[in-house]
Amino acid sequence: MNGGAGASAARPPGTLWAALSAGALAALLIGCAAKAPPAPAATLQLPGAWRTAPDAGAAATALEGQWWQRFGDPALSALVERALAHNGDLRIARARLLEYRARVAVAGASQRPSVSVDGAATRTRQLAYNGVPYVTNVYQAEFQAAYEVDVWGRLAAQTDAANASYLAEQASADAAALSIAASAASGYLNLRGLDAQLELTVATLALRERSRDLAKRQFEVGYSSRLEWLQAQAEYQSAAEQIPQLRRAIFEQENALSVLCGGNPGPVPRGATLASLTPPPVPEGLPSELLRRRPDIVRAERNLVAANASLRATRDQLLPSFKLSATGGGQSLKLHDFLNTPTALWRLTGMAAAPVFEGGRVQAQTDAAAAQRDQLAYAYENAVRAAFAETDNGLGAVARLREQAVQNDARRATAAETLRIAHNRYSNGYASYLEELDAQRTLYNADVGSLQLRTRILVATVDLYRAMGGGWEAR
Repeated sequence: MNGGAGASAARPPGTLWAALSAGALAALLIGCAAKAPPAPAATLQLPGAWRTAPDAGAAATALEGQWWQRFGDPALSALVERALAHNGDLRIARARLLEYRARVAVAGASQRPSVSVDGAATRTRQLAYNGVPYVTNVYQAEFQAAYEVDVWGRLAAQTDAANASYLAEQASADAAALSIAASAASGYLNLRGLDAQLELTVATLALRERSRDLAKRQFEVGYSSRLEWLQAQAEYQSAAEQIPQLRRAIFEQENALSVLCGGNPGPVPRGATLASLTPPPVPEGLPSELLRRRPDIVRAERNLVAANASLRATRDQLLPSFKLSATGGGQSLKLHDFLNTPTALWRLTGMAAAPVFEGGRVQAQTDAAAAQRDQLAYAYENAVRAAFAETDNGLGAVARLREQAVQNDARRATAAETLRIAHNRYSNGYASYLEELDAQRTLYNADVGSLQLRTRILVATVDLYRAMGGGWEAR
């Protein structure tokens, strides 16, 4: 009696004992889940500042959503807006976004009950025990309801994975929109640069034509040699050769921009000239801010979140699943009775099912899901590093191109002065006409270089705004 009393006193109360038993059972079942390898250690380190520091006067400049309007050209703004509204790739991205939103709804539906209804009318002719045939009518209607209890959170993990994939696709569409806007702006600026080069070449051709005619007259009167006349003719033909090349480049650039905006190949409306276009200030920003400013980084992050959720769902496949089902309905042998007082039938079922032997399939699937998670973790780090490099390159490009433009301006001033002196020397008979032709060629090359540099500075500013996120904000 004493031994029995002691054992009874040492045993926990019934409710506590049941709770401990349930907890031990749950822990045992959780231990049956597949083993997921640990996530790789992060190797990403954020730099504290850019290698090329922005200008001190640009510290107050913030990224704007419609940064292309800062160029001050309504035609440029209209072109970008048209591209964002009608570009074919963006329309595909938006349609894909609707698909991923529907996938979230499909995944979420597995967490809710399912109900189905069916009815049937059956007429059969059979033989009785005495061999006499008889006809039987059976009328029945039935509904079925089923619900899976998400004890381990596997269904919730599947929904989380679908939702994270949807957010990643949303960021992907935003990244495509940012790229399309930058491509449209860059293409338009390059087009205006080609227009300026064509205008310069046409003006240069007119000057070369007058120089050629002058050299020809001087050769005919014996004032200069035939060599000078032929050299002037060659310079004229060289300038004339540039015009069809530039017109072809303009033609192709217009077609590319038209297709980018979702239209057929055709002309592109112009606005401000290249000389009147002003690049916006360099925007402010720290490397750490790119993690939320660039949609491609957010996309990589959301893909990693989706991979972790998919890993949880795959790992828990070995755990038992608990399902509740209910079936109810009515049946009668006569239609009148079926419509008024059918015989009620019902069935309630509670089911627990767990895999016993899968041949290592679930563990292999878990290992594959873990490997996919690791790949996306590395991809996220690569995306961040690429963003750092693109932004640093953009800052460096703008700074170096501006320095180059200063040197080009000095070079052009020297070439203009050289041409002035060469022209005076030739006019006074102290030098041949070849000196002036050479000075004209040098000045023309400097002018072309100046136009190209101005175009490159404008395009580099577009690239920098795109690299820094373009005013996009994570939703």
